[in-house]
Amino acid sequence: MNSFLFQLDQINTIASQILAEAANQTIFLFYGEMGAGKTTLIKAMAEALGIEGQASSPTFAIVNEYAGKSGPVYHFDFYRLKNQTEALDMGYEEYFYSGNYCFIEWPERIPDLLPLNYIEIHISANADSSRQITLVKI
Repeated sequence: MNSFLFQLDQINTIASQILAEAANQTIFLFYGEMGAGKTTLIKAMAEALGIEGQASSPTFAIVNEYAGKSGPVYHFDFYRLKNQTEALDMGYEEYFYSGNYCFIEWPERIPDLLPLNYIEIHISANADSSRQITLVKI
């Protein structure tokens, strides 16, 4: 478990560090309150992976696909799911088990569908506008 305290202007460095520490892990679960910075961190991680163009939150689409240098990168936002069946209906397995990067916001909405191995990223905002990130490898 690693923990980082950083200001938002350091987010690109933190994103690169997270990817380096992840080694070959491609599934990332993002936990944090609304506005904590989950999407901002995912954007920085996507940029570190060479994603062309601006990554954006898939709040209404549920999943966005970005063209990366070494294959697609999938960004999920399960906040608006009513139940896990909606994730089943969209074919989540094809994404999660593709071997490609998957960045998953609000994974607590699909607790029974999570893969066996992933990295949890817990992010919180502090009163001084800094962010605290804790990484947990599962």
